[in-house]
Amino acid sequence: MTKDKPVYLTEEGLQDLKEELRFLKTKERARIADAIAEARAKGDISENAEYDAAKEEQGKLEARISKLEDTIARARLVDEKTVDTSKAYILSKVTVENVDSGAEQTYTLVSEQEADISENKISVDSPIGSGLLGKEEGDVIEIDVPAGSVKLKIKDINR
Repeated sequence: MTKDKPVYLTEEGLQDLKEELRFLKTKERARIADAIAEARAKGDISENAEYDAAKEEQGKLEARISKLEDTIARARLVDEKTVDTSKAYILSKVTVENVDSGAEQTYTLVSEQEADISENKISVDSPIGSGLLGKEEGDVIEIDVPAGSVKLKIKDINR
């Protein structure tokens, strides 16, 4: 993802990211700092696996915090009421039919940060999500997915 590229989020999605950031900066940082101090107190840190593990966890935490801060800084709120339903855009609910199997599926197009396949929320940056962007009801599109290629017909677009 490009550093300057805006990240389109719902109000709820932005709040979730802010809450996660607040949790990581307060509780998780304190927990890891305690683990490092405890491991350091056990003596020689050059051969201390607990210390190494805690420092590695600290590095991962700081990377996640940095990523969240960057995402929040680039966030642009999307008002669901203003989403055009004539074409598939972010926050659109798109019902598609697999042309070969006849199976139907409804996806909500969201940002990468809000994607959750268990809720049928797919990222606009995913192969299917990006393939649907800008398309209209009735369009048939062919999308390359990891398992090969799939033909989808757009049955319905709504909010």
